[in-house]
Amino acid sequence: MKKLIVIGCLVVFVLMSACGNPKYRPDKEQDDHIEHSSQELSEILEMLDQQLITANQQFALNIYQALGNHASEENVFISPLSISLALAMTYNGADGETKENMANILQLDGMTVEEVNKGYATLEKIINASDPNVELSIANSLWSRKGLEFNEDFMQRNKNFYNAEANILDFSNSNAANTINKWVDQNTKGKIKEIIKGPISEDTILFLINAIYFKGDWTQSFNEKLTSDQEFHLSDGTTIQHPLMSQSGSYDYLENELFQAIRLPYGKEEHLSMLIFLPAEDSDLTKFHSMLTMDNWNSWMAQFKMSKGSFQMPRFKLEYEATLNDALKSLGMTAPFESSKADFNNMITGPFKVYIDSVKHKSFIEVNEIGTEAAAVTSVEAAITSARTEPDNFFNMTVNRPFFFTIMNEPSDTILFMGAIEIPKQ
Repeated sequence: MKKLIVIGCLVVFVLMSACGNPKYRPDKEQDDHIEHSSQELSEILEMLDQQLITANQQFALNIYQALGNHASEENVFISPLSISLALAMTYNGADGETKENMANILQLDGMTVEEVNKGYATLEKIINASDPNVELSIANSLWSRKGLEFNEDFMQRNKNFYNAEANILDFSNSNAANTINKWVDQNTKGKIKEIIKGPISEDTILFLINAIYFKGDWTQSFNEKLTSDQEFHLSDGTTIQHPLMSQSGSYDYLENELFQAIRLPYGKEEHLSMLIFLPAEDSDLTKFHSMLTMDNWNSWMAQFKMSKGSFQMPRFKLEYEATLNDALKSLGMTAPFESSKADFNNMITGPFKVYIDSVKHKSFIEVNEIGTEAAAVTSVEAAITSARTEPDNFFNMTVNRPFFFTIMNEPSDTILFMGAIEIPKQ
């Protein structure tokens, strides 16, 4: 048995640092650049297929819910965009029932492969053009085993639409894994140093790698002098002492009988933001997750409005890792995992039978007064065989109990990251 490893690696790195930010240009030059960027972004947005926007949102909610461990009182953090991009590149090699199965799970029914690829190419342009004061970029690469012949259309589509750097590598060389890991390290600014553990198996024939890098500041940073240790109430009824950051001002805000929610933007143009949802005191994350549907999500997004208030949230850091096979299968993506049913004939030439062996996801995030630092990696592995008293409108939101959050690219309504913090750690 030989193995085909398809690695989809998305890394979003958000680092807010007073000394690490790019220097701003003089105001006139800055304004001219922003005006040009906004016009460019508006033009690109007109080309983005609305179905792809909806597909990414629905898939994000589905894969998050399908993990099925939200009642385990453990922190959860994933990048749905990382997962969808990894699977989308793999999708270019699928055919028959496998292709239909993947399209259904990725919510791409009715779209041709070309429309899917053009949609993701446009999405990458939107992400890259989001904010001149925030660094946000996507990099893709393919690493194929020397001596094997892959379908030319499959390779070319990944080059043309995902701007994937194609590399032929001698996997038997002891430095092969280091070569791939060096690319990952460079394109994640050192946040993920290793995705391939060498030596590479003689059965491995291909790696697909995707990386996203993001660096920016909170639009309104937290004053470290206002951070203080306070009680954080855990789901089991106990409490811990944990640093809560504080600020006040005007925010996009939503409050109902179920939860409070707030949008914290990044950068000058506020095209990227963190959304935090705090279940009501008589509710919890389990109940909130049960309401996390596409209809509710769209309804909530339309109800945010600018409000004045005070806000507190914990500093936190976490690392998360999960194998997504069962989650994807529970959504109905079964054919790609079955060697007897999987059809990836559009991926490689020759009498081979390709199927997905595993999909793994790793992520990291740290949130503090200055900003957010986050990273995520998704790997798709396939096997191949020869067959206080304030005015009434002033809100107070204290995130001192388990909460849900996302990091979003606002122009494209794309969820870059999403997760839940049961126990904040630092």
